[in-house]
Amino acid sequence: MDVSEKRIVVTGGAGFIGSHLVERLVPDNDVVVVDNEANGQSEWVHEGATYLDGDLTDPDVVAEAITSDVDLVVHLAASKLVDTDTPRRQFEDNSDITYNILERMQEAGVENLVFTSSSTVYGEAPRPTPEDYAPLEPISVYGATKLAEESLVSTYAHSHDIQSWVFRFANIVGPRLRGAVIPDFIEKLTEDPSTLTILGDGRQEKSYMHISECIDAMLFAVEHADKDHNVFNLGTRTTTSVDRIASIVADEMDIDPEYEYTGGDRGWTGDVPRMRLSVDKLSALGWEPEQSSDDAVRQSTRELLEEL
Repeated sequence: MDVSEKRIVVTGGAGFIGSHLVERLVPDNDVVVVDNEANGQSEWVHEGATYLDGDLTDPDVVAEAITSDVDLVVHLAASKLVDTDTPRRQFEDNSDITYNILERMQEAGVENLVFTSSSTVYGEAPRPTPEDYAPLEPISVYGATKLAEESLVSTYAHSHDIQSWVFRFANIVGPRLRGAVIPDFIEKLTEDPSTLTILGDGRQEKSYMHISECIDAMLFAVEHADKDHNVFNLGTRTTTSVDRIASIVADEMDIDPEYEYTGGDRGWTGDVPRMRLSVDKLSALGWEPEQSSDDAVRQSTRELLEEL
């Protein structure tokens, strides 16, 4: 699908990933952002986009945003905390939003959907994990809701003529990132440069991808993958540890803190200690990540130090 001269609705477009995607789409498209700022800020939305403040659990809001002249819906909106203290509400809200969007797309005759999923659908899987790995056994409610939403998207792709692209993200990092390990370390070390408390044992090791490469990969896949239902992992070919991230942040802040650990091999309930996604499927399509996980973490640290 050519992503230019289109009318595109971006749910969650005021959030971290969504706002960066909107910036890339606006110059060549008519973009509508729908968000309630649960995970984002309206000032992050490019001035060239139309902004609709609304809760997507309300079908009327969805109907207002998704009209018959829309060419593509990019669905990023979600309750995203893996260790949420309201798991039932998270599952119900995320599932309701995705169901509302799919139903409205069918009603309005909108045929193209991008859905952002997560590596958490795999649970604790062998690494690197390919897209066709089975069985999918998430260990968090967040992973469970993403898997349930993927199932809905698959159903509408195969039975209701909606072409879909599903992206299972590794850890995406960069400017505007909040509630994640890099900004958490920056904020802690700004307050107390002498000591850093690290959740778990610091040996959790995962793949990190910079937001610029994430957006590049998403757009490349939409433009080049043409099956009814397309599923891709997005990540780098390398991993880095929480200890290594702490060292990079401390280095960029020019400090030498002592590390304290909360203990255990997980940072929180539902945390997958080790994750690396296979990106061979996207590579075979013609796109390859250029950065390592360390590169992405260091670039993001420098960018976040300027804005936090």
